[in-house]
Amino acid sequence: MNRIIIRRFRKGDEPAVSKVICTTLAAGNRESYSAAFIEKLIRSYSPAQIAVIAEEAHVYVACDGEIPIGCGGIADFWGSTEESHLTSIFVLPEYQGKGVGRQIVEALEADEYFLRAWRIEAGASPTTVSFYQKMGYTFRNGITDVNKYGIIRMEKRKEKDKSESASEDTA
Repeated sequence: MNRIIIRRFRKGDEPAVSKVICTTLAAGNRESYSAAFIEKLIRSYSPAQIAVIAEEAHVYVACDGEIPIGCGGIADFWGSTEESHLTSIFVLPEYQGKGVGRQIVEALEADEYFLRAWRIEAGASPTTVSFYQKMGYTFRNGITDVNKYGIIRMEKRKEKDKSESASEDTA
């Protein structure tokens, strides 16, 4: 394994990022989801859909040398400038447990969308809940069950800016 680098997504990364996501979904979620649900997810991560995600989010790619092995994105949460959400965080199975996911999340948490937000949400599969917990995320509203989309909503809250809170109190 070469030194892992995390870089911003570049036009042309779509096929490789799609392959990382689809390979990871097929290999790592059998315990949590039905084969039909996994197949539906895989179809939703085509190279064309990756291009759409990259337009809407700041996407980062983890590379072993020049080879993409992981990815993740961060975007505003439904148009909010105060909340953001992590999206499409995947690491190839053979690289899991080696700190690559942590490096991706650290890159996302250094991004402007994270820095400006007081709340960041992440959709976790049942197999990734413990990873998000290690990264400081907690269950949103204490709900630990999978929702109708097959995810568990997790979040990280930061203290709101004191000057912002003071101006809200006087308004």
